Amino acid sequence: MEFITQIRKLSLWIFIIPVVAINLCLFISVNYHIFENTFLVVDHIGRSKPTFPYLDGGVSISRTARTYPTYLIFKPSMIFASCLLILYWIKTNKLINNLQQFENKNLFKTFGILSAIFLIIHSIFLGVKFDYDLYKFFRRFVLLAFIIFEIVAQSLLVIRLFKLKSVIKSYFNNYVLILKIILVSILIIVAILSLPIVVTSGNVHFKHALEWNYFIGVISFYLLTYLFWKKV
Repeated sequence: MEFITQIRKLSLWIFIIPVVAINLCLFISVNYHIFENTFLVVDHIGRSKPTFPYLDGGVSISRTARTYPTYLIFKPSMIFASCLLILYWIKTNKLINNLQQFENKNLFKTFGILSAIFLIIHSIFLGVKFDYDLYKFFRRFVLLAFIIFEIVAQSLLVIRLFKLKSVIKSYFNNYVLILKIILVSILIIVAILSLPIVVTSGNVHFKHALEWNYFIGVISFYLLTYLFWKKV
């Protein structure tokens, strides 16, 4: 089926682009001295001591990505990945409707597209400074909305696939479906358990490590999607 081939390609790029982007920004932030005396001198705010934030939480994604020159990588990458996300949810909706042989208004499509739009907004405003409490609230709201809508979209899609597995069993790998269910469940549990810590002050290193790992967890859903659908 043509939709399956397209969705597999989209999923792979949705995973690769953000992973490469955030880790390239991290590399530049930690190795800022490499770019001294060039036109790519790293802004002081974006410089970081040697760190592996997935474990030690030494720096946030925001700090590594919001200043020159790393925002030249982060913003276009995330906006492009978000556009691919929108295509992914549209095509996945069409594929599911084709497989179940009737049109259905799938909520995962709505939540997925909205999550991509919030990611675009977050990427555009990252690093833009306005000393207004309302603006700070707006940035936090947009980032939180992206995460919530994305997890809801993924959860609804996994539920729909599970319900249809007897109908579409020839098109997908059942073991990967189990992995997708486990991943989404972990993301939901971690979000609930970490919420009291995230909303309070302090625990900076924990929050940074959570940010890096949670982001990788969210987009790993699309790597699993690539492996989920069989080649046609």
